[in-house]
Amino acid sequence: MSLLDKDQLIAQFSAYAAHVDAGILAKAYDFSVRAHADQERASGEVYFVHCQSVATSLVEWKMDLPTICAGLLHDTLEDTPITEEAMREEFGEEITRLVLGVTKLERLEYSSRDDVQAENWRKMLLATAQDIRVIVIKLADRQHNMRTLGYLPEAKQQRIANETLALYAPLAHRLGMFQLKGELEDLAFKHLWPQEFADLEAKVNALLAAREATLKKFKESVEKALAASQIAHRILSRSKSLYSIYRKMQRQKKPFEEIQDALGVRIITDSISNCYALLGIVHTEFKPVSGSFTDYISIPKMNLYQSLHTTVMGPGGELVEIQLRTEEMHRTAEYGIAAHWRYKTAEHAKDAHLEEKLNWLRQWIEWLQDLKSPREFLDSLKTDLELNQVFVFTPAGEVKPLPAGSTPLDFAFAVHTDIGYSCVGAQVNNKMVRLDYQLKSGDICKIITKRNSVPKKDWLMYVKTARARSKIRHYLREKGIVA
Repeated sequence: MSLLDKDQLIAQFSAYAAHVDAGILAKAYDFSVRAHADQERASGEVYFVHCQSVATSLVEWKMDLPTICAGLLHDTLEDTPITEEAMREEFGEEITRLVLGVTKLERLEYSSRDDVQAENWRKMLLATAQDIRVIVIKLADRQHNMRTLGYLPEAKQQRIANETLALYAPLAHRLGMFQLKGELEDLAFKHLWPQEFADLEAKVNALLAAREATLKKFKESVEKALAASQIAHRILSRSKSLYSIYRKMQRQKKPFEEIQDALGVRIITDSISNCYALLGIVHTEFKPVSGSFTDYISIPKMNLYQSLHTTVMGPGGELVEIQLRTEEMHRTAEYGIAAHWRYKTAEHAKDAHLEEKLNWLRQWIEWLQDLKSPREFLDSLKTDLELNQVFVFTPAGEVKPLPAGSTPLDFAFAVHTDIGYSCVGAQVNNKMVRLDYQLKSGDICKIITKRNSVPKKDWLMYVKTARARSKIRHYLREKGIVA
């Protein structure tokens, strides 16, 4: 990524927010240059390069003006004599509040001790709940720190890479920022397991070179099949991150050569109806692999990711994974929550996706705050961040996405707190099941309730989600039952 100078930052910001006066951006740029004038990074570069990199990422993600200014200024309170009062006078309340939020996160040290770590991450999530933009700045900050990690002592490299893998990459995933998640994971992988990284990188590059011709041939076949439809579209190749391949090797206990990782392409079009129309053409021209189709458009993932996924047999018998999505879905898949901030810059503009995602994140963070034991907090955080999901239906056909391993009790609380409180049993696909039964995608779950029934303490052993755990604990505490 090439860094943007002051004029380029303003030009790129104005390209998606033409109605916003960007004068304060030039002021923040110059202010940060002066504040960090005598400082250097471990690499020997002038310190301001770091601030410039953070701002460049934030503009690339099309964030709003206060966020980009706060990105330029994010280290001034921590690392320079500039005071909070001086910043408030120069840049006002909103930008100062964002900088203060990031400054507080800077002070949270990563620790191998669970209790210290849980408390630090809890504080971090609380800061995030108050303004999600704080974590977006912090992610841009972490991205540049990871890119320049090699200049630090090895012990510090390991600590920062571990923290990135444990918290920042999953948070990027939770915010739907898949491109960033992949980069953070690969950079951490490179520092934590350098030999494995180098071996895998060499093998993947060799395979990509060998597959290039196959992919080109397949794309030509797809173009030919779609051309007659006259539906607007573009086709992109898709490569998996090295860390995700490495994780798959670990999970399946197989060497790279035995990993059946199909070629991947994305077909991007202009409307939802055209996604389905193009899917029909692809399935007509190429044999689909049984059971490979997933519709994340009608049932989006928890982080609002939407696409159609299918796997087909290519012209030479190779498997090709295809994702079909609209341009807006593609932007959301690449940049996640950041993709929606551009709409906030328009006067009175409302973006339902952003509001839905922010409310959902705030609720999730509130539930996490309620977990008192450090071990329970970390387990719940990791469960919810992993985002392996199952899609479970109510008898009326409404779908509830839940983390893999969820039980009927999790489902009951996802439907409504009162249903959870009064749950006495569950039917899955018309058969009675135990309350610790693990739900699968496609299950139809009916919760059996009884008036005056109340939550039991042992339910805490059965539930997987932060929401259910928080609600059960709340009830038990209200009734004086320690939980």
